[in-house]
Amino acid sequence: MKKETARELNEFAKEVAQRFSKTNREQNWQNETFTIKEIIPTSDQTACVIFKKDSGKLAAFFFYYIPNGYSKGWRYFVPTDTHITGMRAFEWFKMQVERTNFKHNFDEV
Repeated sequence: MKKETARELNEFAKEVAQRFSKTNREQNWQNETFTIKEIIPTSDQTACVIFKKDSGKLAAFFFYYIPNGYSKGWRYFVPTDTHITGMRAFEWFKMQVERTNFKHNFDEV
């Protein structure tokens, strides 16, 4: 991960922790404070951010980076077990698409 992208991730993770903390009544129905426990890069443009809550429980957020366009920057969502299962299945289909598309990168198709 590039240094600037990592710095942006760190700042955005702090912002997300604040969004979900008890000082933000709109987002936090559990009245807890979220603090960053760990940021784990999973690729150049993705990361798992582990937040610790007052209860001692942890929360895992999936952060992903959009490198250009109107939505440029870090985004996140909290994947459920169903999301994760779906992404495991998606991996196979994505590989098949890349396998098919590779030959189109050359003039002699």
